[in-house]
Amino acid sequence: MTSSSSAAALPVSPAPPCSWAVPAARSPFCDTGLPRNRFAGRSHGLLGHDHKPPLEILAEARQQLARYPTIRLVNARADSISGAIDDFSVLTGDGESLGARRLILSYGVADQMPDVPGFAEGWGTSIVPCPYCDGFEVAGRHWGLVWSGPQSHNYVRLFHDWTDTLTLFAAGHDIPPDIRADLARRNIPVVDGRIIEIAHHGGHNATVKLDTAPDFAVDILFAHPRNKPSASLHDSLGLATVNTPLGIALKTDERRETSIPGIYAAGDLANPAMASVTTAISQGATAGISAQQSMLV
Repeated sequence: MTSSSSAAALPVSPAPPCSWAVPAARSPFCDTGLPRNRFAGRSHGLLGHDHKPPLEILAEARQQLARYPTIRLVNARADSISGAIDDFSVLTGDGESLGARRLILSYGVADQMPDVPGFAEGWGTSIVPCPYCDGFEVAGRHWGLVWSGPQSHNYVRLFHDWTDTLTLFAAGHDIPPDIRADLARRNIPVVDGRIIEIAHHGGHNATVKLDTAPDFAVDILFAHPRNKPSASLHDSLGLATVNTPLGIALKTDERRETSIPGIYAAGDLANPAMASVTTAISQGATAGISAQQSMLV
């Protein structure tokens, strides 16, 4: 589950990394070690790290970064940012003030658990969001999908690449008649009613309890709760954002620079398309290279 994930664990950490000042004698990298995918037992789809626990990937990444004398790992939150390009100042939760010519924001997003007993407890194990992260492990089994809006219809199409047995839970939503007709053509049953609890039985298995229907067991339950940025630094800075079906993302150009010169963003925080460890790594690399080149070219 990359849910969604950590880019070598760091680029999508929900703890606000404060800055990566490049080049500098000691470029500070702030992180509190709480990646978004820490709830998952294993992370998949990251070449060289496939099927490793997310926190193990994070620990390895921090060990590898520690050997570079130009990087200073700071175990603290970034509470505020002031200044402008070539002269930024970052105040950490420990009261330390850090200077930087450029900043890279990569504090990721936090998934907002619905007020349903058992949902948060099953997140990352029996309830997951991404077929590209966990689909192989449960291929061919009975999948459930919690309807969250029109985007759920796209997931119905995708899921058939992994399983032929899918049940959709309306979860109190009004599914349009044309979509219901399409689901019927695809032989996908729709279970109406509000979900009042989700029970877990170890591993992926889950039982969905409804207010107007009998309990319904599935081998894995897919759901897509809304998310929000893990910190509010972008709000205080006034950075431009884009809306997605599940929340907002920071707006960046092709070099990962935000609407404020000198501030770059990477990872789930700035990815309106699909969250994954691999894409976060790519974005982090682009942001770092772009930040460095902007001071030299």
